[in-house]
Amino acid sequence: MTDFPARYDPGSVEERVYKFWLKEGVFTPKVPTRRPVFSIAIPPPNITGRLTMGHVLNNTIQDLIVRYKKLKGYETLWLPGMDHAGIATQVKVEDRLRAEGKSRGEIGREGFLRLVWQWKEDFARIIRNQLRRLGCGLDWTRERFTLDERLSRAVRLVFVRLYEKGLIYQGRYMVNWCPRCKTALANEQVERNEEDGKLYYIAYPLQDDGEVVVATTRPETMLGDTGVAVNPGDARFKDLVGRTAILPIIERKIPIISDEYVDPDFGTGAVKVTPAHDPADLTVGRRHNLDEIEVIGAEGRMTEAAGPYHGLDRYECRRQLIEDLEEKKLLRKIEPYRIPIGRCERCNTVIEPRLSLQWFVRMKPLVNHARNALKKGEIKVIPGRWINLFNHWIENIEDWCISRQLWWGHPLPVYYCQDCNETIVSMEVPERCQCGSKNLIQDPDVLDTWFSSWLWPFSTLGWPDETDDLKSFYPNSLVVSGWDILFNWVLRMIIAGYEFTGKKPFGEVLFHGLIRDRFGRKMSKSLGNSPEPTDLLDKYGADGLRFGLLSITPKEQDVLFAEDYLAGGRNFVNKLWNAARMIYLRYPERPTEPKMVDPFDRWIAAEFNQFLIRTDRFLMNYQVNNYVKEVYDFVWHTFCDRYLEHLKYTPEIKGGVARLILKNILIVAHPIIPFVTEEIWSRLDFGSGSILKGAWPERIEVEVEYPVGSFFEIVSAVNRARSEWNIHPKKPVDLFIIYKDRKLEALVQEYRVLLKEMVNLKGVDKPDGPIPKASIQISKGFEAYIPLEGIIEIEREYRRLSDEVRRLEVIIEDLEKRLKDNDFITKAPVEVVDRERQRFSELVEKKERIERCLKQLAG
Repeated sequence: MTDFPARYDPGSVEERVYKFWLKEGVFTPKVPTRRPVFSIAIPPPNITGRLTMGHVLNNTIQDLIVRYKKLKGYETLWLPGMDHAGIATQVKVEDRLRAEGKSRGEIGREGFLRLVWQWKEDFARIIRNQLRRLGCGLDWTRERFTLDERLSRAVRLVFVRLYEKGLIYQGRYMVNWCPRCKTALANEQVERNEEDGKLYYIAYPLQDDGEVVVATTRPETMLGDTGVAVNPGDARFKDLVGRTAILPIIERKIPIISDEYVDPDFGTGAVKVTPAHDPADLTVGRRHNLDEIEVIGAEGRMTEAAGPYHGLDRYECRRQLIEDLEEKKLLRKIEPYRIPIGRCERCNTVIEPRLSLQWFVRMKPLVNHARNALKKGEIKVIPGRWINLFNHWIENIEDWCISRQLWWGHPLPVYYCQDCNETIVSMEVPERCQCGSKNLIQDPDVLDTWFSSWLWPFSTLGWPDETDDLKSFYPNSLVVSGWDILFNWVLRMIIAGYEFTGKKPFGEVLFHGLIRDRFGRKMSKSLGNSPEPTDLLDKYGADGLRFGLLSITPKEQDVLFAEDYLAGGRNFVNKLWNAARMIYLRYPERPTEPKMVDPFDRWIAAEFNQFLIRTDRFLMNYQVNNYVKEVYDFVWHTFCDRYLEHLKYTPEIKGGVARLILKNILIVAHPIIPFVTEEIWSRLDFGSGSILKGAWPERIEVEVEYPVGSFFEIVSAVNRARSEWNIHPKKPVDLFIIYKDRKLEALVQEYRVLLKEMVNLKGVDKPDGPIPKASIQISKGFEAYIPLEGIIEIEREYRRLSDEVRRLEVIIEDLEKRLKDNDFITKAPVEVVDRERQRFSELVEKKERIERCLKQLAG
């Protein structure tokens, strides 16, 4: 390229550069290789729609790390892929059908699956495009999908192996049931929160005489009661145990039992027992051999066992039942009550505990390797505090319900003989049963989505076959994840890795925070606080978005997102572009060898060395926020505002050093802003091919003999004084300096002309006495004085500043009272209180700064 546009335009650069990367094959590793290997598999995004800001954060961190490792000489693989997301995707497609006035039942299973596969193709294309627009350096030649035949084969093999070891079984147990999705859910797929509800006190007549009053938050389930329970130590009910109550409405005779499970302090101390609709009641019921009667069906409607309420929605039944109980004078009272409610994470429907025949994995026998690996540090967890949560999950792990009543997903490799009732578990479709019958049907259920995801690190590399990829890239080097799927995904991958490959699945786990809005709320479409990443890419460019987002990603904390920060990322990209353009225009001839011609060149080289050490350390330890800040400070302040600024007043010969430092900056900054650095690399002809084919910079051999940093601090001091006193840059001023460093004095004397030109000075001298009415700037190596008489109107400026101090004192006093008001502190939103505290600090600092100026004027 022979030109260099005045303005950086992401729209004209990003697509072209990404195609260039693909053409160059920079994301595709060569195997086998003698180079050190770094591999990572993308946490597969669901094909339910577009990427979210959480995906943007997660994938930007991964891309940054992979690019860094590639520049450090590793053979890198970042493997892309997507997840079929069984429940979520089926819900989305059913919603689309419903909008068209159709249902999946009408079009049948095969027709429905064709629609879902088309959905998958449409949204996979969208997700690929978003990842490419973000700049993700994924090896698209190895893209995987959790329903690919090779991955499906691995899933079937794992199911069969676990079944043959007795670790997969079928049983009738209580599950979380979503009436909207019509499937069982794992505990982790249920969002639980306390909500406002009611506690109903209902009288159950006794068969002989009297009544017992029970309290319940779900009166509709009483239709399935098969007992009433009290605590054996509760003297109030001692004479009731063994007697019989009559279930209202249904008129069923049910026993009164005693069980330690009952909390005497809840309600009246007597509780209804509904084994088919409450997990605790199921345990109690089976201890006492109570019947299990289902009164709420799969769709959340009442069954025939509900008697007169058959066919009603569960909440409609509740309303009607309460009216009937009132009419029969069996409703004693209703109280407001906070209830823990579980909702389906995909459709927000209230979960119904339901007794159901499902398939489960026994997890306790599988966790020993994971426990030992984490204890011994075989897998490094970053930040280390998450080890405690890992251990908590391991010690409290329960059997995993893996069957789902869906059409979209991995079919269970389970077949039933219709003639002898034999259950056959097989990798392939069996031709006949052992009894000789060919009358076989496959289990209609599919597997939980996570049952394929827990194999992701090795199934994507060809397991169970011994492929070159599996030999080269397994175990993976790293997994990057939000902490919210620590159990669902990360822990299960560790368990599966040891169980099925005999090896850890990855060497390190890096957890990052979740992305929230500026008020700490979880981002969601319903709240309207979740921006569309594509819109942000259009507005700020990929580099601006990446840089701005990671600049506000603190270590070990959630990210409080505000779009304002992305403008800062875009501004940084433009700053780097303008710096490169200045060098391109000022030094069109490419120097054969950079020469350190003066202290300023040696200083910038030494500063770069320190910058290189710090960024390298931050990246090696995955401290991405510190890395981004380091890049910002060095490029913006050290390189641009200081070194490049001084170049405007120096000979042309200095271009070699400027180009060398810029070249190294491009490599160090490339992991976070890949597009603009690649474009500048090409335009300044820094190397053949992609910047990714270059190498991480090495330290520059240089010795620094003068405190050039202090020289630039003098420049900053003069500019700060001009800003404080509103002195125009074109108005010359005098500068008097008291030196605390002889080398600084020698440097200023030698480069007096440069200093005068950089900040428009009439003269630079040492004072021979006190300087009245002067701006004073004090630093570690000097004191700088700028006489103000004749530069500003002293008396008018003194009056203006005095008035401003009095105005600030009134505001500060009012704010201080407000911040001491306990009602304001406890009742106002946290973000409002924090904002007022910050405002108070800023106003106090401003007042103190003006008071210092007044003292200088009075001097």
